[in-house]
Amino acid sequence: MTKPVIIRNRFHGPPGSGNGGYSCGMLGRFFKGPAKVRLRIPPPLDVPMHVRRTDGEVALFHGNERVATGWSATVDIEVPEQPDFTAAEAASRRYRGFDSHFYPGCFVCGPEREHGDGLRVFAGPTQHDGGSDGGLDGMVAAPWIPDSSLADSSGNVASEFLWAVLDCPGAYAFPEPVTGAILLGELAVAIHGPVTPGEECVVIGWEIGNNGRKHYTGTALFGGSGFCRAVGYATWFEVQS
Repeated sequence: MTKPVIIRNRFHGPPGSGNGGYSCGMLGRFFKGPAKVRLRIPPPLDVPMHVRRTDGEVALFHGNERVATGWSATVDIEVPEQPDFTAAEAASRRYRGFDSHFYPGCFVCGPEREHGDGLRVFAGPTQHDGGSDGGLDGMVAAPWIPDSSLADSSGNVASEFLWAVLDCPGAYAFPEPVTGAILLGELAVAIHGPVTPGEECVVIGWEIGNNGRKHYTGTALFGGSGFCRAVGYATWFEVQS
């Protein structure tokens, strides 16, 4: 019997629902390799959800309502060269979320979250062009030093937090919509190696394409050695708030 999945309030994104990347990562734990998770409804907080397995998919339910569905996947995207940690720090100072943020309490990218509580991943343009979108090269970046509260029993950062950190930077790799908000629809992640608490990491995001109100982005997490530890491919939707 699989234990119920509970998304605690600490890990919220929009008020009252789980952060998209973290929530996808909670389902991604049920796969041995790369996986893709599609969110069906905003993941509820602090309630038990159960997992149903069928051939080829794993689904998360709250009562009889499907919250998310996951599948094994291949994440085959070209990853740009990373900026170094100092350049990522400089980019982070240009994070547009400091001036305007849909969900300032978001576990991953909310500036209202304190150190040791939120992840505080503030991805800004790597080249400043004076605009509100990504840099001249279309990339955003942020430094990230995971704290000890994120470790699993192995002492490494738990996989759901690697999924989480690959979420929000993608939303800042394309211009903010004039009206409405941005929500994660689907996230595919491949984890290539462990990350340890205290490690000086760099997270990048870039837009791969778009179709009207739908955006496709890539994200990547680099460890202190410069090795790419995880990569993500996301689908985002502009929605009316």
